[in-house]
Amino acid sequence: MSSASADVETQDLLLSLARTAEAIESLLDALLSPKPREGELARPEPLLAAMRHGVLGGGKRLRPFLSVETARLLGGDPEQALRAGAAVELVHCYSLVHDDLPAMDDDDTRRGRPTVHKAFDEATAILAGDSLLTLAFDVLADPATHPSGEVRIALVRTLARASGLGGMAGGQMFDLAAEGRFDGGAPRSLSEEDIRLLQAMKTGALLAASVEIGALVAGVLPGQSAALTAYGKALGAAFQVADDILDIEATPEALGKATAKDAGKGKATLVSALGLAGAKRERDRLSEAAVAALADFGPEADMLRAAARFAAARKS
Repeated sequence: MSSASADVETQDLLLSLARTAEAIESLLDALLSPKPREGELARPEPLLAAMRHGVLGGGKRLRPFLSVETARLLGGDPEQALRAGAAVELVHCYSLVHDDLPAMDDDDTRRGRPTVHKAFDEATAILAGDSLLTLAFDVLADPATHPSGEVRIALVRTLARASGLGGMAGGQMFDLAAEGRFDGGAPRSLSEEDIRLLQAMKTGALLAASVEIGALVAGVLPGQSAALTAYGKALGAAFQVADDILDIEATPEALGKATAKDAGKGKATLVSALGLAGAKRERDRLSEAAVAALADFGPEADMLRAAARFAAARKS
């Protein structure tokens, strides 16, 4: 791809990301309104404020974008895809709220603002994360997300498995163990294979599920499912390697959070396993593998291709 073509692709992607982010922001704002929903007794104001702080006003919304774009590619209903994408984003935001806690990564800033436990307190942050997680499944179980109960069950199962023991939470546990949290404080040396598994669970699983969820909303064909699964896994892996590289090369101002923390904590990354140059080559290889997975789709998949390249080339 020529430099001029790449620039056009990037601009088109950024516009599309911005449109989806605006729509997701509006929907999340409505889902986090003060009025109790049917079956709720009340929405405590401090808890709601903490949830809104952790969700609204920032972020690229890449995960819901993947859900929306995958559904669009397959002819799915855009409003249903938006709701499903919002559920994915609620899980992502819950994970950030909990990851920032002192018992986990102990971060003070997120997206250029105080983290939830700093803006409020630790107990409120824990409850906010819990509530965002459960709200995500409330959204997926709602008939407004899809009229088919069978599809809604598949959506709930897909997000649950990407988020829990065998996905994001399990990956975080592997990450804590690698830091030496449970071995007297000495970081563990992980093999490259172990690092790839950790990252596929901690970060990749939810990104891959974002694609699968968009496909489920639209009604995916078996052959398409395999290609989109390969795309989502490769994109998720590329995104995490890029994140590891940014922790070394980016400034805190650009990222909106502290940098240069991975090496200090002894975190297992592909940068530590392959070196910086090797990690960059692997990031680019994974990005192109994601693009190649969409070879059987026409130009209607160009936004997904652009998202794979963006995941590798991003600066924040």
